[in-house]
Amino acid sequence: MFEVTTLGQPLEVIKTTMAANRGDSFAGALGRVWGRGGVLGCYLPRPNSMGEHPFPRPGETHVFTPGLFSYHKITAKLVVIATNMSVITQAWIEASTKGAVLLFVASEAEYYARSFGAQEFVAGVTGGVAGGIAQAYATMGFCTCMKTVEITRHKVAAVGVKPPGTFAVFMDIYRKEGIRGINKGVNAVAIRQMTNWGSRFGLSRLAEQGIRKATGKAEGEKLAAWEKIAASGLGGGLSAWNQPIEVIRVEMQSKTVDPNRPAKLTVGSTLKYIYQSNGIKGLYRGVTPRIGLGVWQTICMVGMGDMAKEAVERLTGDQVTAKH
Repeated sequence: MFEVTTLGQPLEVIKTTMAANRGDSFAGALGRVWGRGGVLGCYLPRPNSMGEHPFPRPGETHVFTPGLFSYHKITAKLVVIATNMSVITQAWIEASTKGAVLLFVASEAEYYARSFGAQEFVAGVTGGVAGGIAQAYATMGFCTCMKTVEITRHKVAAVGVKPPGTFAVFMDIYRKEGIRGINKGVNAVAIRQMTNWGSRFGLSRLAEQGIRKATGKAEGEKLAAWEKIAASGLGGGLSAWNQPIEVIRVEMQSKTVDPNRPAKLTVGSTLKYIYQSNGIKGLYRGVTPRIGLGVWQTICMVGMGDMAKEAVERLTGDQVTAKH
């Protein structure tokens, strides 16, 4: 919750905006996000795959019905404020559930990998991959579906039609598409998460080893808080190598109309289309906020996660697994 409330959500929104609008610079994407409502624009739902936002711009007039309250013909700036709390609440739910799954599964997988003789880097990769897969299939499919439900409701409300309830939209998706509809795209999310967290945990553990050698600490010796944060930041930043996967995912979900775009997109055809349209730079569009996001998420989940384990150990007296 701390991660997403601070820098996590703003960086995620900017990153997705740049991936969807590959012609935008970092400053251009930031301006686009800022135009949705200033600081609050960074905490609205991430734009869709075309980089569009479900809400009108400040100053426009629309009918909007959030929850049990009806606001008729109010400005979009008030809409932004009214919807912000429901959006950040959803972000808290997603972040807390997937974070809990990640920390638990990654800790266990890393512990057992080390018990079988794996080095810290290999154990870290193993823990991160297992945690990433678990959080994707256990929580992120449902959470992504609920975000889609909210965006659908607000789009309907923006044109002056009373939107159906959240549960009604959710059940409509379930009736039409079943459990697969609820978890649509979860396989792609799982690939992204396993490469994300496998890299972040593995590279962070590798950086910790380097810090121990540089400071003369013995293997397994406890690191200072700033050393953990530095190692996590380095591991998170270097983990942005898989940005092309994110850009390809966004393009595959896009509804962009382009005669040069393949009718049926596969990973290979999407990669070729992006490369032909924007070159190698297009595949790494959005990498700057992605590096920032990776650094911050890894500091929170790896560095601070280890510190949290130590705090739990002191409180309970139990031995915590995968503690560094």
